[in-house]
Amino acid sequence: MLDKNSKIYVAGHHGLVGSAIWNNLLQRGYTNLIGRSHKELDLTDQVAVKKFFDEERPDAVVLAAAFVGGIMANSLYRADFIMMNMKIQCNVISEAYAHGVKKLLFLGSTCIYPKNAPQPMKEDCLLTSPLEYTNEEYAIAKIAGLKMCESYNLQYGTNYIAVMPTNLYGPNDNFHLENSHVMPAMMRKVYLAKLIHDGAWDKIAIDLDKRPVEGVNGSASRDEVIAILRKYDIEDNKVTLWGTGTPLREFLWSEDMADASVHVLLNVNFSDIIGIEKYSSVHYGASTDGAVDRNHSAGRGGAIPKLGEIRNCHINVGTGKELTIRELSELVVKAVGFEGTVEFDTSKPDGTMRKLIDVSKLHSLGWTHKVEIEDGVQRLFEWYQKSLQ
Repeated sequence: MLDKNSKIYVAGHHGLVGSAIWNNLLQRGYTNLIGRSHKELDLTDQVAVKKFFDEERPDAVVLAAAFVGGIMANSLYRADFIMMNMKIQCNVISEAYAHGVKKLLFLGSTCIYPKNAPQPMKEDCLLTSPLEYTNEEYAIAKIAGLKMCESYNLQYGTNYIAVMPTNLYGPNDNFHLENSHVMPAMMRKVYLAKLIHDGAWDKIAIDLDKRPVEGVNGSASRDEVIAILRKYDIEDNKVTLWGTGTPLREFLWSEDMADASVHVLLNVNFSDIIGIEKYSSVHYGASTDGAVDRNHSAGRGGAIPKLGEIRNCHINVGTGKELTIRELSELVVKAVGFEGTVEFDTSKPDGTMRKLIDVSKLHSLGWTHKVEIEDGVQRLFEWYQKSLQ
């Protein structure tokens, strides 16, 4: 078990998830935290990662760093997405093992599941049918990461846990119109449409200075601003969204995700997930730190006859609840105080119609989400407004 003095390395501590995990650990009294920016430590550099572990020797590692992007980036940079993520994972996990790290938490994504997986998606549907083509490389890299954790546990008796979060939103979210996710993009569009109607050009200038759109910032002429916003379907008191509004999506507040991650890091062991206690230590022992006993697993190559096949040891993290894109737009409209119209362009694609995860495993391990979507959308808009000050 990790105590308050344990040294914890959070890889990716500036990101949406990593920063929230860092803050959650601090709030719980875990102050011996280490973080390195990408400039300070390139996790794709094996020599640099080894040097870092040699010097710092952390007790625990949270691997929240990844090479990420939207649909366009995933399509254009397929080689980068699989290679960069594989390098990051291989370097961090192998050095964590070489340096005797007690606990490792690996963060993935629910994009690991098949495109047409049964809903809600249980952990056991992994690798049962083809992936979504547009993010196949990223998904394969993340599957490899969770399999590394699983395999190290089975062969070496380590205590590495993989968690797969659903769609996240929250503080430090990305509101850039060119590459943001559905909720922040929708929120910014509605906000700007309201400002145009209100004639609040000073506020529009502040918004564009903070987050320029295709190089257009607050110093641009009014005509230039109107033209670039219209390109993104933002007009005077009117916003147009893609699709029919009927696809269902699940959203999790990023600080809830962080709380779930830290709960798993501090309280859940590999032995809890695979139910080793049912078999007694005579069959397959569990060590005092919650990891599988290295002596029992040595040389087994992952095959443990008494337990049969062990796979899908990762944990889904979400709410288990969903709403339509249209319902989401209504919550955003309410939060922003928008009195205009939101239209749906049904000639545009909807994307996957449903992506809900089964969170019964997470609930059985003692954690349930706290922030409901209605409250979360309001909180996100408040954060966005503060970010413009």
